[in-house]
Amino acid sequence: MTERLRVSSGGPWEERVGYSRAVRVGDHVWVSGSTGTRPDGSIAGSAGAQTRAALDTVERALREAGASIAEVVRVRNYVVDITEWEEVADALRERFGTVRPAMTMVEVTRLISPAQRIEIEVDAVVGSAPVLRD
Repeated sequence: MTERLRVSSGGPWEERVGYSRAVRVGDHVWVSGSTGTRPDGSIAGSAGAQTRAALDTVERALREAGASIAEVVRVRNYVVDITEWEEVADALRERFGTVRPAMTMVEVTRLISPAQRIEIEVDAVVGSAPVLRD
């Protein structure tokens, strides 16, 4: 049987809903949807700022699970206003520009808080290294 490592950020929703911030099984890591909510509970302002804050949460979870942004293979972005895609894309490119994982961005009706602009999920494979092929 393969061991399951659960990572918690200590956020109130994890206990309330019954989920982990990230789960690692073998070399695979799945990071739950992360929003622009900062560790102090405040929500970053713009869509770009929220994307950066969400990715900070994602990076912390990956590190705790023994992975890194460089090992991310899949990203799912849920935005409440698709017209903000360029601002979101700029923030995503800052972190993933050289990694170039498979990625999706879709517009959703809303997130849990009306102030939230984006929610991001990632999947990573530990030990994978980006290889660029054109």
